[in-house]
Order: sequence, then structure tokens, then C-alpha cells
Amino acid sequence: MFFVLFSYLILLRLGELALAERNRRWAMAHGGQESDRRQYLVIVAVHSLFYLSLWLEWRYGSHGWNALWPVWLGLLAAAQILRFWAILALGRHWNTRIIVVPHMKLVTRGPYRFIRHPNYVAVIMEFAAIPTLCGAYLTAVVFSLANAWILARRIPQEERALQRCSGNALSPLPRFLPRRARIRPFPE
Repeated sequence: MFFVLFSYLILLRLGELALAERNRRWAMAHGGQESDRRQYLVIVAVHSLFYLSLWLEWRYGSHGWNALWPVWLGLLAAAQILRFWAILALGRHWNTRIIVVPHMKLVTRGPYRFIRHPNYVAVIMEFAAIPTLCGAYLTAVVFSLANAWILARRIPQEERALQRCSGNALSPLPRFLPRRARIRPFPE
């Protein structure tokens, strides 16, 4: 069963990379500007090593599926739904790189109505859920920390690039978790 999940995830990532490349070409043809290509190479390396580590730990260190596998599988499914929703909302502007097209408007539909970085939330969820589901706990810890380090640098840079190109202030929405809705009592 691990190899079915692993194959699905690899094929999904390859499809996303193909979509990102198509969107990159479109953005560059429309005056797109890319920020910090070196950081992108670090992200590619970390994500590649994540899947290698997952496979190696499953093969040589895992004792099988986590006892709470339905919970972790549910978290993984939620992450996939959030990622697809974010990709659909951004359309041609979705990319794995930081590329902004001059005078573009900030997207405020889909999950971007609630938080500024839903795609990164999906990645955070995946880096925790996938290896934990498979009993690859070392991979979960190491790569969740590596991802946190990457995002701490990438998100401010992405937000600066978006502000420069859009000319707009960033959304006042929180980066990762939606604010709690205020519950008002019924009028008497």
C-alpha cells in the first residue's frame, strides 16, 4: 500500500511541476519577474530529499502504518483539497517559484479569502501527515523543521515581490490560520 501512496504523490508532484513550468512560461511572456532563483533550488532539493528520506525510512526504519492512520490520511486528504483549491484560485499565477507579473491584482478568491498562504499550509500539513502516516517519524520531524526554515525566508520575500508588482498593500488576512469568527448572541 505504501508504494501506491508513494507513486501517487510522486506523479502528483511531477504534474504540478509541469503545470508550474507552463505557468512560468506564460508569466515570463507577460513581463513576469522572478525573485531569488537560488532559494528555489533549495526548495527543490529539500522536497526531493523528503521523498527519498520517506522511502528509505519506510524501507529500513518504519514498523508500518501509524496506528492512527485514518487521522493522518484525513489530514493528507485535506491538504490535497486545500492545494488544489489554491491552484484553481490562482490559475495561471500559481507557481512553485516566486514569479509576479507587473500590475497583477492580488487574488482574493478561493482559500485566499481566508488566509494569505493556503498552498504553504497544504505543504506544512503534508510534511507532517505523509511520513507520520507511514511510520517515518524521523522524516516527519526533520523535514517539517527544514520546511519551517525555508518558509521563514520565502514568505517575506514572496510578500515583498507581490507588493512591488501589484502596487497594493497585502491582505490583512493572517498568513496561515483563519481568524475565529465572532459569534454574536441572538438579539433579545
